Amino acid sequence: MPVEVTWWGHATCTIEDSGVRVLTDPLFVRRLAHLRRRRGKLPPVEARAASAVLVSHLHSDHLHLASLALLAPGTRLIVPCGAARSVPALRRLAAGAGLPITEVAAGDEVRVEELVVRAVPAAHDGRRLPLGPHRSPALGYVVSGEERTYFAGDTGLFDSMADEVGPVDVALLPVGGWGPFLGHGHLDAGRAAQALAALAPRAAVPVHYGTYWPIGMDAIRPHEFYAPGDEFARKAARLAPKVTVHRLGHGERVRPGAAQ
Repeated sequence: MPVEVTWWGHATCTIEDSGVRVLTDPLFVRRLAHLRRRRGKLPPVEARAASAVLVSHLHSDHLHLASLALLAPGTRLIVPCGAARSVPALRRLAAGAGLPITEVAAGDEVRVEELVVRAVPAAHDGRRLPLGPHRSPALGYVVSGEERTYFAGDTGLFDSMADEVGPVDVALLPVGGWGPFLGHGHLDAGRAAQALAALAPRAAVPVHYGTYWPIGMDAIRPHEFYAPGDEFARKAARLAPKVTVHRLGHGERVRPGAAQ
């Protein structure tokens, strides 16, 4: 059966391959600090079901402790090396909730039932801001089963991206953010299309846009909230015309390989 991808909003996706479900960067709240969810219903209970969770980096909209606490005991947390040291509350949560932690660095591989998860580099600040001096790397992941799916996490464009990631069938790429301006270490729609051209998968799904936005800033550069998905699809059609782009709504799913 082809891989199935569900986008729940922001960077939260379910990748199902070979009958195994993997969840990325779960964020299951309406509000996070100064951010509120402006589009899409909260992910349903079924979104929490996974054999493993892939955490790309330690920023609180990607490593969100309250969302991890909703997972079933036994769900494995695959996190960047040093995460338990940098975020002591993660270690306490995992111990109390029965969530085994596996820390990885770029190049490490972890078997999750029928799948192999390989950590790959990302060009992004991996610290748990604004707390402490400890650093953990930001990572992406390649999930290999019947197909190979790349979850980029948060990343900027970097020269060795295609070589580090390797051949993939599906790419889940961030194309925006949660505010009117993207800082260093992010992909906007144009840079994501450049990354897509270098990676050359069969299919792509834009993520990390159009979900959360700062409270009181609805009228400031609203196109940065609404437009990145469509803009990515347009630019990808020009730079990577052989790649099929699936622009999903919140909670929608697709079998990218079945659509070829």
